[in-house]
Amino acid sequence: MGICRNVKTGENQLQKKGGTRAALFVYVVAGIDTMAFISKGVSLVTYFSGYMNFSLTKSANTVTNFMGTAFLLSLFGAFLSDTYFSRFKTCVLFSIIQVLGFALLGVQAHFSQLRPFPCKDVPLSQNDRCESADAGQLAILYGGVYLVALGNSGVKAALPSLGADQFDEKDPKGAAKLSSYFNWLLFFITIGAMLGVTLFVWIGDNQGWDWSFGISSVAVGLAILLLTMGKQFYRYNVPKGSPLMRISQVLVAAFRNRNLPLPQNKEDLHQIRSGEAENGIEIIQRTDQFKCLDRAAIPRNNQEASTSNAHGPWSLCTISQVEETKIVVRMLPIILSTVFMNTCMAQLQTFTIQQSMTMNRKIGNFEIPAASIPVIPQIFQLIMIPVYDRIFVPIARKFTGIPSGIRQLQRIGVGLILSIVSMAVSAVVESRRKSVAIEHNMVDSANQLPMSVFWLGFQFVIFATAEILTLVGLLDFFYAESTSGMKSLSMAITWCSLAFGYFTSSVVVSVINKVSGGWLANNNLNRDKLDYFYWLLAAVSVLNFGFYLLCASWYKYKKPELNQEGPISDEKPKGKTEMRVV
Repeated sequence: MGICRNVKTGENQLQKKGGTRAALFVYVVAGIDTMAFISKGVSLVTYFSGYMNFSLTKSANTVTNFMGTAFLLSLFGAFLSDTYFSRFKTCVLFSIIQVLGFALLGVQAHFSQLRPFPCKDVPLSQNDRCESADAGQLAILYGGVYLVALGNSGVKAALPSLGADQFDEKDPKGAAKLSSYFNWLLFFITIGAMLGVTLFVWIGDNQGWDWSFGISSVAVGLAILLLTMGKQFYRYNVPKGSPLMRISQVLVAAFRNRNLPLPQNKEDLHQIRSGEAENGIEIIQRTDQFKCLDRAAIPRNNQEASTSNAHGPWSLCTISQVEETKIVVRMLPIILSTVFMNTCMAQLQTFTIQQSMTMNRKIGNFEIPAASIPVIPQIFQLIMIPVYDRIFVPIARKFTGIPSGIRQLQRIGVGLILSIVSMAVSAVVESRRKSVAIEHNMVDSANQLPMSVFWLGFQFVIFATAEILTLVGLLDFFYAESTSGMKSLSMAITWCSLAFGYFTSSVVVSVINKVSGGWLANNNLNRDKLDYFYWLLAAVSVLNFGFYLLCASWYKYKKPELNQEGPISDEKPKGKTEMRVV
């Protein structure tokens, strides 16, 4: 009986952990981490071009490669989180790596001998005379930049899942809070981004880049401290093996069994064992899509089993494991159809900053730093996220009966439509900006044009709405559709859409420059054809939306299967547990 009381005491202590109180630490840490990271994503263009003497195109490509790497490496962070470390330990480890990266960049920015002689005040027509960075200077630069990218990637993979772990989706109250979790996570991320593009960018412009990198390093260090302070409140995941490994096993087993015929009776395929179900493994209904993968669950006969490793994990998988792989395969077209939208976002984050540097950024006697222009859509996001979560979703839920108001794929589709509109508006605004430069004979002038920078706000506000719908829709979609054993991977897949968008951005700029004869190759936006480039992105976005419609209509939502004893739950029946302990 004493053991039973200890079990009850342990359960009560577990119930006190998690919830909104624990998630608050995740919200704040996510905001601080974003504040340090995004400030560099929007302002490194000016550092590369003005202090490292990169061309405008090379500066833009270097930033997009940096951002893309940070998002793509989240797969590596998810692998470590699922296989070796808890999500908490993964966040701490990769945050330390990020601190080291910012510190290295701060050292280079502080000592002028580690940088080429800056040509930020040289006229645009003489940019080709600027001194290039040598190999040693580039090594320090890229070393610091990609340490930051690596560190931030692990945080992106583990931190959102750590917050989601604090809510029990099988409990009605926990499920209700979990449905709003990603909306409010984006809310705090937006606050951090606002502080990054205003406060941190102002520090870089007015106090120096060494101060900007140094304070970023201190801020991430503070985030580590805050994350550790909440340690006693967290619910922790226990690493149970990487879903990437399980997916690989299915692919290998299906290939090995490629010559075996599928059984007429699908019940003959290898089923999950009841003991595994009690350990929290989710049972999923078999689907008819991708029948070739079902061969991974074909048991071999006794003769074959005696001559080969027929029962190993690389030769025989369960139907649920096969269906987990099918879910990932079905998700891939959805994620691919959102990549180009992120390509457009990458262009706005880089070329819009360069546009703003040519425009009037003054409000009275105060001049807005060029890299702080993204604060316009961020303010709009802070208003829209609570409106969406507290007003739109409840109203839409009454009409549709869907807990999230509208289905995730519908939300993503609306976001893609708005991204098309945003690119068209960007082209119109850029045409207007160039006409002002021509009218005032300022095509080759480095002075600001008599045109307010707030003209860029139109395209930013539209795209901000698109990002709210698409990014939150993707996070919600992948978390809901993934199995319990691949939640971290689902977050990493979402960030991969951003990664490939940034990498595609670099390729698109290079290809368009080559094919068009140099639309963006003059290092002078007044002579470049950025408006043509925006129109081309809008046209390709229309084709991309058509591809998305095909993918969304083809997708089949996951259907969890109930076993004979009832729904699969992470919590064991209390009476059953106590009997076993006694």
